[in-house]
Amino acid sequence: MPNNLTLVHSLLLFSTAFIAGSLNAVAGGGSFITFPTLIFTGISPITANATNNTALWIAAMASAGAYRHNLHIPRRQLLILCITSLIGGGIGSVILLYTSADMFKQLLPYLLLSATLIFTFSEPLKMWLQFQSKKSSESQSPPLLILVIAQLAISIYGGFFGAGLGILMLATLSFLGIKNIHTMNAFKSFLGSCINGIAIFPFMFAGLIAWYQAILMAVGGSLGGYLCAHYARRLDPRFVRIFVIVVGFSMTTYFFIRG
Repeated sequence: MPNNLTLVHSLLLFSTAFIAGSLNAVAGGGSFITFPTLIFTGISPITANATNNTALWIAAMASAGAYRHNLHIPRRQLLILCITSLIGGGIGSVILLYTSADMFKQLLPYLLLSATLIFTFSEPLKMWLQFQSKKSSESQSPPLLILVIAQLAISIYGGFFGAGLGILMLATLSFLGIKNIHTMNAFKSFLGSCINGIAIFPFMFAGLIAWYQAILMAVGGSLGGYLCAHYARRLDPRFVRIFVIVVGFSMTTYFFIRG
């Protein structure tokens, strides 16, 4: 067993990843639990970020596979945004490698705050996006170049930190004129797997990934999402969202105080 990782910490990481997988099956926001847990078990923030990214990538690949039949996107747009996501994810991960531990610790509360706010206001954002998608049939879609620039910025953020990434990508995809939510989720999962997947390589070569923790969390998260999806979907998503928001703001407050 890795140094400084006790049986209690292993059970904590597995159980929180299991819960996060269940949350992601309903409302998302699992990173608000798994990322702080890695830090609480003695992992440095940058290593925790890289490890959490790796565990999320495995989950994203599973989601992308489940949605593969819904990828009804023009091949040209799919290829361009895929390449953009790979480039942006790589850039973001390299920026993280050149960010000092002290700088990342200072940025961490603000990154968590931004991700929490994105999650908190995701429902109003989705409503606005639906309104915009209805208008898109009446007006010309924005140039592909603008969408590429937006996706590049989102991908850089995803490679650097990544929490709230899915909500941001939905904003980009809505302006493609996609109205089917399953198609949007399929595209989001696919691009998310590109961003998280390419970021693993710089993290791996830099030795930032705690592999035992990553695999443990990936297994726990996958089991949570698979085994609890049926029961979790019976819960009122509003209560689940409130729980995630409370956890997000609590973690943000903690890291601001911890400074």
